[in-house]
Amino acid sequence: MDLSAQQTTRRTVSVEEAAAMLGISRAKAYECARQGELPSLRFGRRVVVLLAELERLLGSAIAENE
Repeated sequence: MDLSAQQTTRRTVSVEEAAAMLGISRAKAYECARQGELPSLRFGRRVVVLLAELERLLGSAIAENE
C-alpha cells in the first residue's frame, strides 16, 4: 500500500499531526486534548484525534466566523 492510499483510509491522526493541521504547538495540542477542547481518544499511552471530529470542529469554527 502506498502512502497516498494509506492516508485516504486513515480515520485518525496523531496529536502532533493535528497540531500541524491547526497551526498550534505540539504541547498546546496535548493540553487541548487533555482539557477536551480537541476531540481525542486514548489507547494506553497513545492519543489520537479523529479526523471526522477535527473536520467538524474546524467547520463549526469557520461557520461561527462568517
